[in-house]
Amino acid sequence: MTNGTWKTIAAAAVISTAALTLSAPAYAGHGNAVGAGLLGFGIGAIVGSALTPSTVYVAPPPPPPAYYGPASYGPPPWSPAWYRYCRGLHGPYFNPNTGYFQGADGGWYFCR
Repeated sequence: MTNGTWKTIAAAAVISTAALTLSAPAYAGHGNAVGAGLLGFGIGAIVGSALTPSTVYVAPPPPPPAYYGPASYGPPPWSPAWYRYCRGLHGPYFNPNTGYFQGADGGWYFCR
């Protein structure tokens, strides 16, 4: 049997025991009614906690928003202004025939 089934059986046993041993007579006064109410509240709390699922499933967080790299504001590639911009920015490391420059890490990157 599962853990939830055992809890339900235990809660039913507690309720039936309480109902048989703590029954109030029909002429109960105000104090007995408060006690019966507190007893009912306690039994309800026990039964409610026994029937509550112990495993809670949480949805995963949404994926992070897509990141788009920074926009380039230089002149359009292969224009005369672009050649001047890349030569001024990268100096002798810029190859005007390919449009690539050599970075500090030794890799070649297209000038934007």
